[in-house]
Amino acid sequence: MLRTKKLPLLRKEQNMPKLKTNKAAMKRFKITKKGKIKKRNAGRRHILGNKTRKRKRQLRKAGFVSAVDARRIRRLLPYG
Repeated sequence: MLRTKKLPLLRKEQNMPKLKTNKAAMKRFKITKKGKIKKRNAGRRHILGNKTRKRKRQLRKAGFVSAVDARRIRRLLPYG
């Protein structure tokens, strides 16, 4: 049997690994041009009969994430 010499695999160049975007966070949050994180307000799915007109109207508007939570969400959206 002939033994062949194993040659090391040639790599072009080693790049940094890509970061994965959390898809659940991507669907729930949007990053504005100024860098704030926009979210949808909770409480607008069911049991709307018990809520006042004013409250339901105000829940239509998007809200912004607090600064404390924004840091956590930014980690989930590396290319946001």
